[in-house]
Amino acid sequence: MRSEPVSNPAQGPRRSLANPIVSPIVGWFAKVGRAYRITLEHAGALGILTWESLVAVVTLRVRFRDVLRQTHIMGVQSLPIVFVTASLAGIVTSQQGGYQLISSSPRYVLGTLVVQSVVLELGPLLTAIVLVGRIGARITAELGTMVVSEQIDAFKSLGRDPVAILAAPRIIAGVITMPLLVGFANVIGIYAGMLMADLDGSLGKETFFYGARLFWHSWDLFYGFSKAVVFGFVIPVISVHMGLRTRGGAEGVGLQTTQAVMFMILTILIIDALFPPLLLQ
Repeated sequence: MRSEPVSNPAQGPRRSLANPIVSPIVGWFAKVGRAYRITLEHAGALGILTWESLVAVVTLRVRFRDVLRQTHIMGVQSLPIVFVTASLAGIVTSQQGGYQLISSSPRYVLGTLVVQSVVLELGPLLTAIVLVGRIGARITAELGTMVVSEQIDAFKSLGRDPVAILAAPRIIAGVITMPLLVGFANVIGIYAGMLMADLDGSLGKETFFYGARLFWHSWDLFYGFSKAVVFGFVIPVISVHMGLRTRGGAEGVGLQTTQAVMFMILTILIIDALFPPLLLQ
């Protein structure tokens, strides 16, 4: 005799979860939960890394030579690409501004437009994005390679603190060099915009600077350099954090570097969007 299949009362709820209406909702909540958990993990790890780096600095466990070397890499070696980026930003802003103001506003307003656009937004933001690609990706790949080749474990086995050796010098160098690079980018961008306005006949240098001074506020400079300090801190902290989390050999290094670049750019854009309501209201 064939036995009758025994029904399992626990199958009822499982069938309800497979409902075409319920399943997408449950899946959406599961994705939100995973994203929230990952965000909290990253936030906690970044906070711990920041605290450990601060302790290393306060206790004088960071070598000045390491800071100087990272400052040279981040600052001096980044000058050419920052120069090109700032020049193009100033030229494009001047051209677009001249086109928009050709019949609606006085000519001298172009000076105000170029200076404030570069100082408030383009200088800090474009310099930060350039450093994400040039410095952030480099730090993540470098530290990720050290992790997968077990060099970080070797530091720990020798009683040396990887945070004091690898993280803190890069964070200090980022906070120091980013405002300097932004100041350099501001000067180059404004000068390039002025030259472009003069060359295409929009307005002369005197008129350009008249418009720049007319609506200038000292707070604008503080606002731009405040962005620079925050970006200079965020880029090395995130890149070090992502580099130390690398797993999976050479493929893992590449994947982690890509994720770090996306993470840094998204964070910079979010912070940039938060600055106007916080400091310009």
